[in-house]
This record gives sequence, C-alpha cells and structure tokens, in this order.
Amino acid sequence: MHLPPMGPLLRWIGSGLLLLSLLLQPAAAAAAWSSGADAAALRQRQQAWPQWRLPAPLPRPGGRDLIYPNWFEGSWQATLHDLDGDSPDVQVRLRFRPDGRGAVVGDRAGNAAAMGRALLGHSLLRVRDDPRNPNRQIAELSDDRRLESTVVGRREEQPDADTLLADELTLQVLHGAGDPRVSRVETLSRYRRLGPDRIAGEQWQASYGSPADGLAAAALRSWRGSLVLERVP
Repeated sequence: MHLPPMGPLLRWIGSGLLLLSLLLQPAAAAAAWSSGADAAALRQRQQAWPQWRLPAPLPRPGGRDLIYPNWFEGSWQATLHDLDGDSPDVQVRLRFRPDGRGAVVGDRAGNAAAMGRALLGHSLLRVRDDPRNPNRQIAELSDDRRLESTVVGRREEQPDADTLLADELTLQVLHGAGDPRVSRVETLSRYRRLGPDRIAGEQWQASYGSPADGLAAAALRSWRGSLVLERVP
C-alpha cells in the first residue's frame, strides 16, 4: 500500500495531524483567525498540488495546540482510503475531547498510536507527547529506532460552520543505526461535517528532503487520500 510517510500519519489526527492555534471557544476562534487571506492561501495551495515547493506560506505554530470545531468531540471509527492506488482501506478508532478550557483537541498520543499500529503493526512500540510542546511527538519503533515529529508551520481556516481546513509542515527525524534521517512533509487537510455523526475529509500531501539540503525545495513524492469519520456511540 502506498501510504504517506509515517511521521505525518502519526500527527495527522493525533496532533493536538488535522485546527486552530488559539485557545478559544471553537466558534469564537474561527472568527478570530479566519480571514480572506488565509482562505485564499489554502485554496491556492490545494490547487497547486502536486507541484508543491518550499517555502510554504505557513506561519510557525508556536507552543499552541491544534483545536478542532466542537462537532469533532467524541469517539469515531475512521476509514482512510488511498486515492492514488488500489490499496485496501485502513480503519482505526479515534477520539477528540474537551481540553478543560472550552476547546476540543485530539487524544494526540492515543490517536497517533492507533493510526501507527494500523499501518506498522508491532513495529510501533509507543507514542509519547512532548509535555512542553503540543506540536511534537516521539514514536518509539522496533530495532531501537525513534521518530521525532514536530509541526514547524501551520495555517488554518474555517470558511463556514461545517468546514475546516488546515495545512501543516512537519519536520521528522528518524534516529537509529547510523546518522539521523531528516525530512519534511506537508499535509493539507479539508474536513466537512455531513451530519451529527459523520465527517468527510480529504488530504493532499508532499514529502521534501532535509532542510540541510536547502530551505527551498521541490516535492519529492506526493500522496492523496480521503477519510470518513463515523461516530461511535
């Protein structure tokens, strides 16, 4: 199955991966950060896929978690479909919860571990959140390997009450035998609420080389997928 690199999948929905960077009520937050400039930037980025290049128009996220609209709250059965091949679908259980400050966030480590184990099986041992940075996770793999995934750029907007868009750039570092392997992955996500118990999503993704090779870069690989979330009672 041709799947996106592991780092973004571990963050795809598990990140604080898919979307606000202000600790506000979801409705108020949308009004605070949605703008014509954000909407235009994300639409233009999606239309340019797969001919993506870096640098991307993504501000740094700082130390703020990823916040979802309140209609994400709860447990969901998620089905991931590869739109570029004939691979079988991947199904995982995901959870989104209140953070105690009026916002909805993902169960980052739990969701990331569920997605990672569905794709990697027993090769994934554990996923840990960085307690000092909601945009960083560490996945422990077999054979003494360790994958660090950090969101270094993000832009998001909610054009209407039922739609959410976000574009994230992730730096991933794979530690193991030999020198660390460094790469960057950009994932643009679009979610739409179809009803109280169903959410549909699309994702566009591109992989780039290490920043050591230059901050400006063309995409090396691309991937496109769809996602359906169905509420679990």
